[in-house]
Amino acid sequence: MKRTKRGDEEQEGVGGGGGGGGGGGSPDPGPSEQRKRLRGEDSEDDAQPNQTKDQDVDAEGDERVPNWGHLPQEILLQIFQYLPLLDRAYASQVCRSWNQAFHMPELWRCFEFELNQPASSYLKATHPDLIKQIIKRHSNHLQYVSFKVDSSTESAEAACDILSQLVNCSLKTLGLISTARPSFMELPKSHFISALTVVFVNSKSLSSLKIDDTPVDDPSLKVLVANNSDTLKLLKMSSCPHVSPAGILCVADQCHGLRELALNYHLLSDELLLALSSEKHVHLEHLRIDVVSENPGQQFHTIKKSSWDAMVRHSPKFNLVMYFFLYEDEFEPFFREEIPVTHLYFGRSVSKDVLGRVGLHCPRLVELVVCANGLRPLDEELIRIAERCKHLTAIGLGECEVSCSAFVEFVKMCGRRLSQLSIMEEVLVPDHKYELDEIHWEVSKHLGRVWFPDMMPTW
Repeated sequence: MKRTKRGDEEQEGVGGGGGGGGGGGSPDPGPSEQRKRLRGEDSEDDAQPNQTKDQDVDAEGDERVPNWGHLPQEILLQIFQYLPLLDRAYASQVCRSWNQAFHMPELWRCFEFELNQPASSYLKATHPDLIKQIIKRHSNHLQYVSFKVDSSTESAEAACDILSQLVNCSLKTLGLISTARPSFMELPKSHFISALTVVFVNSKSLSSLKIDDTPVDDPSLKVLVANNSDTLKLLKMSSCPHVSPAGILCVADQCHGLRELALNYHLLSDELLLALSSEKHVHLEHLRIDVVSENPGQQFHTIKKSSWDAMVRHSPKFNLVMYFFLYEDEFEPFFREEIPVTHLYFGRSVSKDVLGRVGLHCPRLVELVVCANGLRPLDEELIRIAERCKHLTAIGLGECEVSCSAFVEFVKMCGRRLSQLSIMEEVLVPDHKYELDEIHWEVSKHLGRVWFPDMMPTW
C-alpha cells in the first residue's frame, strides 16, 4: 500500500479543491481492505502475475469485482446524476477519477440553491463551501437555476449575493421560490434589482423566469426585454406590486415568443390582451390570473368581451386559469359577460348568484373548484353548469351543499368525461330519492368506474 499516493488522492476531496459537500464531515471509509478495493491502491508491482490492470485478486486467488476507479467517465456521469448532492460529494472523495467526475460540467447544468436559516426553517440548506465552489468553478456551466428560500431576510440576501456573482453565466431558466412570505419583499428594492439585473444583462437566452413575490419593477423588466426578447417563453410574476400595467405591456409588445404568463389581475388590461393577440405574437398556451383582494371592498376593473374574443381568435386552444380570493361583495365586475376561462378556482366563499353566472358565461370551462359556499344548496347552479359547460372534466366541492338527487343528475349529464370528481361526503344532502350509502353506486354507474365521496379526516 502506498501512503503517499493515497494521501495525494485525499487532497482531491470535497474539503480540498473538490467542491463543498453540503455540510457534515467525510463519511466513514470503512475497513482498510474495503477502502483499498474502492481506491485501487494496489500497484502494478504488487499485483498477481495473471492479474489484469482493472481487476483485483484476494489472498486465496479468487477474482474480485473490477476496480471501480477505472469506470469510464460517461458511466460515472450517469451514476452521479442519480445521486443526491451530498452523496455525490462524498463519492468524490473516493479517488481522483471520481473527483473529476464530480466536477463534470454536465452535472452542473441544473442546480437548486436551498437557502434557509436553521433557527427559522426545518428545510435543508446548500452548504456554504459548496456554493463557493460552484461560483468559482461552475458558474459558467449553470443553465437551469432556482433559489428556494425561507421567510427570513438573511436567506433572501444570500440569494441576491449569489445572483450578483453570476457574471459569467448564461442562464436559460431562473426561478426565485419563497417557501413563506415575506422573504424577497423585505429586501431593499435597489439591492434586489441590482442582483437581478446582473442575470438579465449577462444571460442572453433566458426562456423561463419565475419571480413571484419579488420587488421587480418596470425598469428591470425593460432590461430583461432588451437582452432576452427573442428567447423568453415563460414569465411568472404574481404578487409583484412594483410592476405596472405599462411594464407588463412592454414585455408583451417585445417578447413575441411568450407562451406562458402568470400575473395578478391588476396587471391585466385590454391593451395587454390585444398585444398578446397580435399577428406577430406566437400562440399563447397558458395565461394565469390571480384575482386577490388586498382590502375588503376593493374595486376591480372590467375587461371588455371584445378583448377576450380577440385572444380566443388568435390562440383558440389557450388555457385561461383564474384563482379568485375575493369577498362575496367584490364579485360584481366578474362573469357578467362571456369569459374564456378554462380552469376556475374559488379560494373563499362564493355566492349562488356568482356560480349561476359561471354556468351562463363560461362555456370553455374544463375544471371548477369551489372551496366554500353558504348553506343554500347549489342544485340549480350545478345543473346549469352541466348543461352549458360541455368541456367540464373536473370538479371539486368543499364546504357546500348539494342534494343527492341533483348531484346524481349532474354526473349523469356530464357522463364519463368527468375524469376528476372530488366531493366531500358532508356536501351531499340525503333526500327522498337517495341516501348517502346509495349514492356511490349510482354515481359509479354513470362514471363507468368505482367512485366514493371524500371523507373528512378524523384526526
